[in-house]
Amino acid sequence: MRGGQSLAEALESHLAEWSERTGIAVETWALPATDVPARVAGAVMAAMREALSNVELHSRARVVSIAVTTSTSGLRMTVSDNGQGCSLTSAGSGIARMRAAFAEIGGSLSVNSVLGEGTTVTGVVPGRH
Repeated sequence: MRGGQSLAEALESHLAEWSERTGIAVETWALPATDVPARVAGAVMAAMREALSNVELHSRARVVSIAVTTSTSGLRMTVSDNGQGCSLTSAGSGIARMRAAFAEIGGSLSVNSVLGEGTTVTGVVPGRH
């Protein structure tokens, strides 16, 4: 995050720049309303960049939908595209990098893809109780 920027602000500016550059529309369903610890925010941004890179390079999507929510149960990041989908048996290093970013902060990341329908990446970080 750039000086004092919240995760929501960082995501908004990154998504706007990415959409402008790629021509792929971004639907933002939700962004965190509260501050997120710097380590968590950094991991979310790293995974988001990787997910968007995958959409741009591989999906042929026209729209990507984004939701990042926080609650007492933790943080959830969802990146869903309407592209061609992919075979997860040949998943590349991008998915491994996204999983590693979430694992470093005690979270997990899953990828669900349906050929011809698109791909959804979901990252979850449990809340601190």
